[in-house]
Amino acid sequence: MIKKNIKYVIYSVGIIIGALGGFLYWKYVGCASGTCPLQSSATFMIIYGAIAGVLLASFVKIPKEKS
Repeated sequence: MIKKNIKYVIYSVGIIIGALGGFLYWKYVGCASGTCPLQSSATFMIIYGAIAGVLLASFVKIPKEKS
């Protein structure tokens, strides 16, 4: 039971960090001219960052419980 909860916490943290990273990328690096379809919108970059964050969080190994 605890193992499943840890997995959801790790995924949630990945989503939050990824979304924050996507927003910061849009704010400081993004596309100034507005012609870039992905980087010109904060919403798209936040969603893209959240997806990237959860994908990176899926690589985290969860230690096995001792029985």
